Amino acid sequence: MNTFDRRGFLRRGGMAAAVGAAFPLSGAALPGSPAQAATALSTDPDQLFAAAWFAAADRGYARQLRHDPDNAHALAQRGYIAVLSNRFGAAETFLTKALQLAPDDGFSRGQLADCYVRQDQFARAVPLLRQLGDAADVAAATQYAALTGVPYQLRGAENTRVPIVAIDPLPIIEASLNGVRRPFVFDTGATTINFSQDLADELGMIAVSSVTGRSGDGQVATLNFGILESLRIGEIEVRNFPVSWGMFTEPAPPNGPMPMGAIGTVFFYHFLTTLDYQGRGFVLRRKSDAGLRRFQAAARRKGYRSSPLWLAEHFPCTLGSLDNFGPRVVSMDTGGQGIGISCTEQVAQEAGIPVDDQHLTWSNGAWHPSISPDRIALGDAVGRHVPGVVTTQQPGNGPNGFRFQNTANFTHEFFKPFAVTLDFLDMNLYVTPTVPDHD
Repeated sequence: MNTFDRRGFLRRGGMAAAVGAAFPLSGAALPGSPAQAATALSTDPDQLFAAAWFAAADRGYARQLRHDPDNAHALAQRGYIAVLSNRFGAAETFLTKALQLAPDDGFSRGQLADCYVRQDQFARAVPLLRQLGDAADVAAATQYAALTGVPYQLRGAENTRVPIVAIDPLPIIEASLNGVRRPFVFDTGATTINFSQDLADELGMIAVSSVTGRSGDGQVATLNFGILESLRIGEIEVRNFPVSWGMFTEPAPPNGPMPMGAIGTVFFYHFLTTLDYQGRGFVLRRKSDAGLRRFQAAARRKGYRSSPLWLAEHFPCTLGSLDNFGPRVVSMDTGGQGIGISCTEQVAQEAGIPVDDQHLTWSNGAWHPSISPDRIALGDAVGRHVPGVVTTQQPGNGPNGFRFQNTANFTHEFFKPFAVTLDFLDMNLYVTPTVPDHD
């Protein structure tokens, strides 16, 4: 959670540009199932979207467009919903038309840029980011413009598994950057590869752009952007892709290696990635339809079911439950040291979770009231009395965030008994007791 990326780094520091009027992110308690919520919210797609019932909202916007094909707002919302689900063709179609009708819609411009970045079409994202004018987006545009050749070139094996050398306070694996082997945490709160200034100096990295702001724990720092020649994890090598670095540190185990940075979700979505907490391993498989089908067949043989997966900015989101509240959309920022769940006080009240104001827990640079729900779950994966905190804000909640309600954030302590597999092709999440066979 303390790692920082381009957008979250600046947004948490209050430096991001406004993106227009935000949708309501909370309010009266909403029913816990999509069908109940759809009934309670009638047919207003904006309310459905704000409550994170994406399919129902999308159908509502489609109805609006049948009556008004030039409804820029409905087009933009359908485009954003498509981005969340990695449906790139639909996202490009809707967002392009929305911007033709409403060229000042900066949020949609940013979503279209993300649509291209997720496909490694960096050159198409550059003019959009420059038009946004925000310091962080301009820095990213400069970085992407500096890329030459094919980005994210893959070499080596079809799949690889490396050991987790320490599990607490966050999982640590080893990776080689330009031939220099160093420990890294893996964290869905990070973007691609973020590392320390010391390692950047050792590697002779050259910054093509930079920006200054605050990290998640309040540090004022400069984030530098450049292009990494080579990263090797196990038997897979990735070449020529954007990275960032700065003066920040990752938490180290008491008697273990000091991590030099974080490997995050932008890197993960280039693979079928498994974070195997239970088996103490990190698994990368090259993305392919055939490989995914083999994985899915192995999961079915073991009786493992998937949950839906959405990608908001770089945060994986899925459906989760807190006690009897849910399922509702939740995020997975796995870098929460010592905790497994966080939510706002309002969500805790709606879920009937007692809040302990007398015993505070340190998390992400501040003390917070503690919670320990009887039961939290992602699909079939259940955690009981997992330690957590009440916070004022979840990933994405706020005027410059996701624009839909993120009910809670599931993090490190919840995942330790499980293996977490992120499928960004069919957009499914598997949280399972063991890793399905992948050969």
